[in-house]
Amino acid sequence: MRRWIITALVGSGFGLAGCMSTLPVPHLGTEPEVTRLVSGTPPGAPAGSCWGKRIQPGVYETVTEQIMLQPAEVLADGTVLSPAIYKTETRQAVVKERREIWFETPCAAQMTPDFVATLQRALQVRSLYRGPITGEMDKRTRAAVRKYQQPEGLDSGILSLASARRLGLIAISRDGI
Repeated sequence: MRRWIITALVGSGFGLAGCMSTLPVPHLGTEPEVTRLVSGTPPGAPAGSCWGKRIQPGVYETVTEQIMLQPAEVLADGTVLSPAIYKTETRQAVVKERREIWFETPCAAQMTPDFVATLQRALQVRSLYRGPITGEMDKRTRAAVRKYQQPEGLDSGILSLASARRLGLIAISRDGI
């Protein structure tokens, strides 16, 4: 009897391993399209600029507390007449509020196949992109962009304008020149 149960568990383990290999990888998922600002723009956004938006979900935790309803009755010699009475309360506490993170991006007109190919080469030199240079903003390219931007605090596969400037893909304007 035991041999059959072990065989069934091992067999089902192999079945699960096969299923798990076909699950989608979260960081290679579809990124939202770049949002062109028309209304509801972030404060101070210049007209005609393009933006990406990332929603950082809120973080909640369950807090369980023991609340004393009645203290213990104790005599002077230390004898306990009646123990303390407690009530357990469980509630949800907000650890981190939900936030909308807006970041400026290159506009669609700038995201030409040549621009994307240059982006792929720039990420390849930094060992972040390992695919072929196609000039297409595919899943591999977005995953590499995400890896590049994460240390800067932006967890998105949409290329930010700041990242494009750091990669040397877009000129940095200098005042008065």
